[in-house]
Formats: sequence, C-alpha cells, structure tokens
Amino acid sequence: MKNKALIKYLTALLLFGLNGIVASHIAMNSYEIVFLRTFIGSVLLASLFLLTKGRFHLRNNRRDYIFIIFSGIAMGASWMFLYEAYQQIGVSIASLLYYCGPVIIMIMSPLIFKEKLTVPKIAGFLAVIAGIILVNGQASAEGLNIRGLVCGGMSALMYFFMVTLNKQSKEITGMENATVQLMISFLTTAIFVGIKEHFVFHIPTEAIPWILMLGILNTGIGCYLYFSPLSKLPVQTVAICGYLEPLSAVIFAALLLNEKMTLLQVIGAVFIIGGAMTGELIKVST
Repeated sequence: MKNKALIKYLTALLLFGLNGIVASHIAMNSYEIVFLRTFIGSVLLASLFLLTKGRFHLRNNRRDYIFIIFSGIAMGASWMFLYEAYQQIGVSIASLLYYCGPVIIMIMSPLIFKEKLTVPKIAGFLAVIAGIILVNGQASAEGLNIRGLVCGGMSALMYFFMVTLNKQSKEITGMENATVQLMISFLTTAIFVGIKEHFVFHIPTEAIPWILMLGILNTGIGCYLYFSPLSKLPVQTVAICGYLEPLSAVIFAALLLNEKMTLLQVIGAVFIIGGAMTGELIKVST
C-alpha cells in the first residue's frame, strides 16, 4: 500500500516538474496561467468525481473538510506567491526559497506529527539541501528585492501549511480530497485575479493546447496523484522526496529547452537523488 502511494506521489512530482516546460509555451501573465490551470484542473477532477458517482461527505466529516479547505487556500496562495517571486527575483532563487517549504516540514514534523528524526533521514535531508544549493547556486544576486524575497519566503510557508493541513484529513482522501483541494485553490486564485485584473485577459490561440495540457494533465491529474497518497506517507518522506520536483524541472529544462547544466548542478543533482534515497530507503531501528 505504501509503495503504491509513493509511486503516485513521485509521478505527481515529475508532472509538476514539467510545469515550467509547458508554461514556457504560454505567452500570458503568470497569474492568468495559475488561474487557468486551477480552473481547468478543478473542473476535470470534479467531473471525474461526479461521473464515478463520488459523494462529498461534508456532513459526517466536517473536521476533515475544514483542514482540506484551508489547505486549498494555502495551495492557491503558495502558487501565487511563487509566480510573483519568479517575476521579481527570477526562477532559480524563487525556487530555492519555495523549496524551503519541505525544510520547514522536516524541522516541525517531530513537534506536529510526533515522527522521529532518524540519523539516515537527517543525513539525507542535509544532502538534499546541499544539492539544492548547488543546483541553484549559479543564480545571480542582481535584481533581488525585498518584495521578491518576501514572496519567495511566503510561498515556502504556504507550502508548509498546504502539506501539514492536508495531512490532518484522515477520512477524506483520494479523489474527494484532491477535488475539494483544487476547487478551493481555484476559488482563492480567482478572487485574487478578479481583484487584480478584473478577469480581463487575452488567451493566444497557439497557447490553448499548452493551457489544456497544463490544466488537465499537470494540474488535474497531477494534484490527484499528489494529494491522494499524502495520508499514507510519513511526512518526512513527503518532505525529502518532494525535492524530485525541482530536480526534474532542471533535468527537463536541460533536455527539452536546451538549458545547460553546470558541473556544480550535476553534482547537486547527485546529492539530491542520493539524499532522497538515503532518507527513504535506509532504515535504522531506534
């Protein structure tokens, strides 16, 4: 059961790693892209959920729904902060700040989830952090500003709340969990875009296939694969393996966008993979 959940989670991370590749073909404002991807993704999941005769169990699981709703708000906010950070300080530094989210989870898990920090997990965690620094270490300090740094930090904080709040849902899992999560994320994004841009924007014809791919595959299906196994995985596994997303994004960019990886970035990739394997596969009895 745990292996199946882990495969789902890793597949979702790879899909999310492709987000930048897909988005590079969409000539639109970043907030508009987030709005469209959450709209299409939530419509897809809601349709699939209803077609398979799924039922919302709000009446009997109000506590779980409260956690999922707040987790959805955190996810929408996290994506919006992240995309604003992309514009303000660039993708590399923004990504580095965003993936401090799993670091916060790792640090807080003994207090919140009563999970033990074993020596292999600590070693794997440190290796992953070193790898992320190496992969993103080529970023220039030029153009850094307080607003961008704050947005990057807030995206990490919202990531922490997104994962930890969703993990509190014990009864509402699978398709129902993912559907509610993404619908709330869309509503959060829609409110922001409505206030900021009044829903007035142009969708280029050539971008439509990429928008559909981003919304259906990378968001709708990706979010289902991401959230449905969370309750079955240790939070530290979620934190460490979560770094597969930025690692895969770097690799996909090198392969599909011809972005070159430096030697330090290659070494960093090895650190990330090795750290994730150390933290997940090596067990130490306590």
